[in-house]
Amino acid sequence: MTAHQGDVVTARRRILDANWPYRLLTFVLFAAAWELYARERGGLLLPGFAETVRATSWLLADAELWRALYVSNQALVLGFGLALVVGVPAGIVLGRFRLLERYTDVYLNILLVTPMAAIIPLLVMSVGVGLASRVLLVTVFSVVMVVVNCRTGVRQVDPSLIEMARSFGAGEGRIWTRILLPGALPAIMTGARLGIGRAVTGMVIVELLMVSDGLGGLILRYRGLLQAPQLYGTVVIILAEALLLISLARWGERKLTRWARTQTTGGAR
Repeated sequence: MTAHQGDVVTARRRILDANWPYRLLTFVLFAAAWELYARERGGLLLPGFAETVRATSWLLADAELWRALYVSNQALVLGFGLALVVGVPAGIVLGRFRLLERYTDVYLNILLVTPMAAIIPLLVMSVGVGLASRVLLVTVFSVVMVVVNCRTGVRQVDPSLIEMARSFGAGEGRIWTRILLPGALPAIMTGARLGIGRAVTGMVIVELLMVSDGLGGLILRYRGLLQAPQLYGTVVIILAEALLLISLARWGERKLTRWARTQTTGGAR
């Protein structure tokens, strides 16, 4: 085999080992199936893929969409920020002190199993229709994922490390800063990544069900006017934002927990 042939084989192997060719192929197949189905069975309420792409491009050039994004993301940023401020310390404390968890575990289970759409009327009646209710709902949607993952991360820290630190005279504060927090960091970042997906869901649901504003208001408006391409385009933009935020969270997770993967790889060797 010549050097040129070897380079071709290596390049081909890299392409086959990468994820993006399979993702691109899946997207092309999905777009083709959508377009064919819309042409055969679609109608007023089901636009084709190409028509949805054109409507999405039109929406991105419309100032009304950017106003809706600004309104919706106010609740998203404030609500998810509050979920992190409350959820990370709460999860770490619950993971550290088992006695305290006995009194709060039932409430976490309630938040995990309760349909959040049923809570929206209660929040609106108690807080009112406005930014406060939307922020609070986004927080309720996302905080439970943050708390549960942070608690799990603390529980996964090797107890022998804590005992060793105590045998060398380390106090509780040093155990937290040198052992518990670094050991739980991968789980904390995972909780943030999962929580941000739930936060986007809460942001849209509260606007759809109770507060007709922002992106949810646009969806309701286009649905009422039977403007299916704009409706689908708005949903596509929401999905794109959610994927972008999750990708950013995953990137931050890789950067901050690179040492954990290095230790895992070294241990596997």
